[in-house]
Formats: sequence, C-alpha cells, structure tokens
Amino acid sequence: MYRTHTCGELRIENVGQTVTLAGWVQKSRKLGGMTFVDLRDRYGITQLVVDAHAAEELVETASSLGREWVIQVTGEVIERQSKNPKMPTGDIEISLSEIKVLNKANTPPFTIEEESDGGEELRAKYRYLDLRRGPLQRALKIRHQIAHEVRNYLDAQNFLEIETPYLIKSTPEGARDFVVPSRMNPGQFYALPQSPQTFKQLLMVAGYDRYFQIVRCFRDEDLRADRQPEFTQIDCEMSFVEQEDVLNTFEGMMRTLFKNVLNVEIAERIPRMSWYDAMDFYGSDKPDIRFGMKIHEVTDLVQGHGFSVFDSVEYIGAINVEGTANYTRKQIDELTEWVKRPQVGAKGLVYIKVNEDGSIKSSVDKFYTPEQLQAVADRLEAKKGDMLLLLCGAKRKTQNMLGVLRIEMGNRLGLRDPFNFAPLWVVDFPLVEWDDETQRFYAMHHPFTAPKPEHLDLFYSDKKEDLEKVCANAYDFVLNGTELGGGSIRIHEAAMQERMFEVLGISKEDAEYKFGFIINAFKFGAPPHGGLAFGFDRVCSLFGGQETIRDYIAFPKNNQGRDVMIDSPSYIDQVQMDELFLESKAEKHE
Repeated sequence: MYRTHTCGELRIENVGQTVTLAGWVQKSRKLGGMTFVDLRDRYGITQLVVDAHAAEELVETASSLGREWVIQVTGEVIERQSKNPKMPTGDIEISLSEIKVLNKANTPPFTIEEESDGGEELRAKYRYLDLRRGPLQRALKIRHQIAHEVRNYLDAQNFLEIETPYLIKSTPEGARDFVVPSRMNPGQFYALPQSPQTFKQLLMVAGYDRYFQIVRCFRDEDLRADRQPEFTQIDCEMSFVEQEDVLNTFEGMMRTLFKNVLNVEIAERIPRMSWYDAMDFYGSDKPDIRFGMKIHEVTDLVQGHGFSVFDSVEYIGAINVEGTANYTRKQIDELTEWVKRPQVGAKGLVYIKVNEDGSIKSSVDKFYTPEQLQAVADRLEAKKGDMLLLLCGAKRKTQNMLGVLRIEMGNRLGLRDPFNFAPLWVVDFPLVEWDDETQRFYAMHHPFTAPKPEHLDLFYSDKKEDLEKVCANAYDFVLNGTELGGGSIRIHEAAMQERMFEVLGISKEDAEYKFGFIINAFKFGAPPHGGLAFGFDRVCSLFGGQETIRDYIAFPKNNQGRDVMIDSPSYIDQVQMDELFLESKAEKHE
C-alpha cells in the first residue's frame, strides 16, 4: 500500500502515530528555515512539515517540490502549534522522516483550488485537472450518493434494473437522432436512443411490471447550460397503475433523496397544479413557487380608456413586485430595456406605483384616473410601497414574457434561494399542440402518452378545436422553476395508438415502418402502464445548489457539443469512410 491513511482522515487523536500518505502537492512554502507542504487527495488536505535540522537530503527534496507533484511521505503525526479551524485536519501536521517523489508535474495552467483562476474553456481543455478541485469532487460525490439512494429505494419497491439497447432504430419524432452507420448493413443506420421509451413499454408487455434504469440518452439538439448531447435519466415504468400511483411512488423517492442526501424534509404531499393554472398564474409550465408574484389578468380593467396600446391587444397581465415603489426612473428605464431584449420580446413596459403615502403614480397617468389605477392595484392586492409591472399582447406569449420578468425580479430581490426547495407536480397538459408552420399537431410529451379517459370523445373528434381541448394523462415534476422529470400513463391498446398517429399526421405506412413493432406488441396483451423519467444530471445540479449541469458530469461537452479535451467530434480517415460506404459533402477544416 502506498498509504496508511488518506489526507482527510487524521485528527488530534492520531498524534504520536507514524503514518504514510500519498497525494498531490497543493502548495509548498518556506518559513523560518522550515518547509511546509499541503498534501491533497480527494478526501482532504494535510499539512506536512520538514524541520530545518532534518537530514539534508530530506530538506532538499522538500524544497524542490512543485505544484501537483505526486509524492509519498512518511512521518509522525504531531499537534500543530498554529491550528487551522477551517480544515478538518487543522489540529495536526506530519513531521516528515521520508519523502518519495512518485511523479513530477508540469506547472498546471490554472490553480487547483476552490476558486480557480482558469476560464471555462481552459478548464474544459484540462478537465482532468479541473476534476481535482474541491467543488467538482463534491459535485461528483453528490451524483454518486443520489444514484446509490435511487437504486436502494427502487429496489425496495420491487423495481428491476434492466438494461435496454443503445443501438436502436431512428424514429425522428422528437429531437434529432444521433445516427450510427452500420458497416455490415451498407447504407443503413442505427440511432442512439433519445430515451428507452419503447423498450420500457415492451418490458411492460413482457410482464416485468416494475422497471428502472439509470441510463444514458442522446439528443442532437441546440444546447444550453442545462442541456448536453448525452445525458442521463432515471428511467422508470410500472404496470397496472393509474396516475396517482405513479405520483405517490416517486414522491416517495424524491422525499427519500432529500432526506438521505441533503437532510431536508419536504412536504408529505407535494402540491399539484394544472398546466393551465401554471401558464395563467406563472407564465411557465415549470413554475417556481418559492415566491408569490403571481400573474393577474387586468384586461377588463385597463381597456377602453383611450390608451391605444392596451385597447388593441388580446391580453394585458400584471405582476406585483413588492417593496419596489422606490425604484428610480433610471431603474425602470433599465428594466424596460431588459424586457425589450429578443430573449423576452416585449415592446414596452407599463408600471403602476403605490407610494408610501398611498398615492398612485403610473407611466400611463394621463389615460387613467387614480381610482382606475387603484382598481388594478386592488386586484393584485398591492400595498403601500409596491409596484405593478404590466405587459400586453397575445395571451400565451404575454404570459410567457411576464413569467420571464417574474423570475428576473425574483432573482433581483433575492427570492430564489437555491437551498429553499419547493417541489411541484404539473398535471393536465394538453395532449397535442398545433403548429401553424407545418399545419399539423405535435405531441406535447410523446406519441405514446394516453389522453385522459374523460376526454376520449374529444380525442376521437375530427375537429381541430376539440383536439386542442384534450388533456394528456401526463405529469411533470418541477423543482424551483426547473423541470426535473416527467411522464405519463401510456397508450396500451393498438387501436388507440393508431388513432394517436393519425392525429399527429403520421401515415399508416410510416407508423408501421417506424413503430410497427410496438403496435404489434400491444396486440399480445399489453397491460395498462405508465411511468416517468427524471433528468439525473438536473437532479444532481439542483441538489448541489447550481443551475448548470456541467459540473455534475465528469466529462461534459461545451455549448457547441464539443469535447475540447479530446477534440471530439473529429474527422475519420478515408479508409473508415469507405468501409461504411459514406461520402462527406462537408468542407474539411483543420
């Protein structure tokens, strides 16, 4: 063994013991003829000391050590004269009798410390160095803990962990597939799974009534901070269940995760909210309910008073931003420019202030009496010192803009504490949504989601307006304004599945080619079933108090889907191209 202890485990009770440690040199410094070295591994940091009167060879070796050198040391645990209460090992140090250099190291391009001086791109290039840093080590430890707790919980609930294939058939109904050419089947391609959706349903048909998998998924889509081309799901499916059974099972799982990983208790019953209420009151299908500031419609109160901007639109909505009536003209102008950004898309912003003396001040004073403005304030239960912000336009678009503004004001006012957890189920989604550009319906979740039983008459209607009213037997788990997971009760009858493809404008021939295997499977006794999948990376990041998932993935891609450490994706040589019967039209850039 290279070590008797780790660099994080020695304490005052170990004083007098002779120990051997191994790790990386965090830093080295000389002080009054003595050499102090901080030795680091993933368990912590221990201070080493070499006395000025120690053997000459030992002093020389200690003096020569550079940052990130890998060393093995032996010495006696002694009590530190100058203790460091911020370090778990801060009461002791090791008086060295031996140093062995295991590997020298180049000077790293950035500091391997809590706060690094390296930019994101540089640290991504040297990811193996970045992973030595405490924040990333803690992030990956959280990931491990959550995976462990998930497996323990689901095993106790009689779920079986079953692997499904990575090389499957392309079914481009959602995001774009990553495709893999087949050398043995020229001109034909596998696809990497966007999720194991059809396979887990087939497992239900096969009688495995409780399945789960912590599984890698692949989607060739535009990326953001919370998206990666390859990501991990906690994927689950259950037979002979209704919606409430699924929700209760996975509420239990999330409650267990919060308790065992974070020591946080969450509500015994997580609240439910319909998709329509989420959009109307929060402007988002993943509302952050840690703070109020609900959206209220005020169209009936402000139309018809001569203000042409309001009089010509479908919808006017408002939020009450408490305690901001003291905002200056400069602050309001800045906020107006903020909502005009393309990411928000508003054409302007109207405010109504309820001043501390009870008077009303607004940017549209000349069109409204104080009484009319007070009526708006009353609807939003505004108090003295509050300010209302109003936006207008098409209903859903305006609600979305107000939702974005609400989150921004929540950030500015410090209302979004990452360690204040407010989980929520969003239910009763529309089954399908109409796209004007392609003139067809698309599944809000995916084509295998069942309509709510009470909406079957609407589902079988040929009228567009009826189909738009159909609610899905679907549900999303939302935490602090982020969708962590979602699922549905599935279609389990071949005739209903065929009707769903018909609604989505997928021809019988196309449906048979892409999904014939699952339609046929349903004809052999498919049980009622449903399930959901959690975004594992997102769960990890939110449990760690972060919005980005990259730090919770050992080797992530950047916003262009590239791994800058290994320089991937990359060109392949012509021999490989010929073997795969491929020809590239792309211009080659070195």
